Amino acid sequence: MSVLKQLRTGRCCQRLSNLLQTAPQQSQYSSLSPASVLAALQARLADSGAVPSSAAHVPATHWQQSPALEALSRRGYVQPAYAETSSDEEDEAPKKVAKPQRPRRSGLIAVKAGMTHAWDEHGARIPLTVLWVDSCQVIQAKTDARHGYTALQLGIGSKRAKRMPAKERGHFAQAGQPLKRKLAEFRVTEDALLPAGTELRADHFVAGQYVDIQGTTLGKGFQGVMKRWGFAGQPASHGNTKAHRKAGGTGACQDPGKIWKGKKMAGQMGNKLRTVLSVWIYKVDPARNLLWVRGQVPGHKGNFVKIEDAVMKTVQQQPSRPFPTVVEHGSQIVTAPAPQNAFQVPH
Repeated sequence: MSVLKQLRTGRCCQRLSNLLQTAPQQSQYSSLSPASVLAALQARLADSGAVPSSAAHVPATHWQQSPALEALSRRGYVQPAYAETSSDEEDEAPKKVAKPQRPRRSGLIAVKAGMTHAWDEHGARIPLTVLWVDSCQVIQAKTDARHGYTALQLGIGSKRAKRMPAKERGHFAQAGQPLKRKLAEFRVTEDALLPAGTELRADHFVAGQYVDIQGTTLGKGFQGVMKRWGFAGQPASHGNTKAHRKAGGTGACQDPGKIWKGKKMAGQMGNKLRTVLSVWIYKVDPARNLLWVRGQVPGHKGNFVKIEDAVMKTVQQQPSRPFPTVVEHGSQIVTAPAPQNAFQVPH
């Protein structure tokens, strides 16, 4: 088979195929030797711009993306140094510019004290959850240079030394802080880092703002599909025996021959980490370190929860907040203004 036929039938790039189809006097290549045909084709490709005339300016990516040049190299017609050359264009590729981060301050650890309710000026009942911030302090500040990210490690409560492992006692001793019952980390920006020992109180948040609260839900044990997923169940009669509360068909037969991951079936219900988004703060009591938030919060009474600024709310939708935290703590109870009554009859 001639070289011209090999180039036509081989894996050639589109520009080389079009060039061979439109080349005038193609019959003259049949009487030449393979080396002469190759020299003629290389000269014509260099004139047309399909292949550069100088091998030093050909990038490696061009070599990898050109099947025609790869085929010529396998036949020994092209030197290996032609593919090993690099291009200056790769070094001058535009680099990705990181998006500017908006300031992000630390959150708080609190204890769920219980639930109550209040009545607003319109006569509407507001269910409230009371959260207690029990001596929340900064234990450690993590920096990007040393740890790879910026964060604040907070501790809450108190714990006796004999009920704490030696490694944890050494961690608090190295930080020079008292023993805490619960530790948690909050990602922050560099301008929101606080020194170890700084106390964060309830007035770190303001009344009327929205926060995200994370906690562990109530564990309900192993439950069936009717309680866990709300299935309707099967008929009580008409031939049904001992399958009134079962799930029924799972939809898997010989094909695919398995149960797909995530299928709603009986199993452990509750006792999982969940986050409630955009919870409204109704009242702040700095003197007793209490927060009243509207609605329910995951967890039992006495469980620890993490409170952070709401991520789904913009800066314009939130009231002004102290950054990175409050410097002078007050004692006045602040209640959020009552929301507008949507059912009020216009006068």
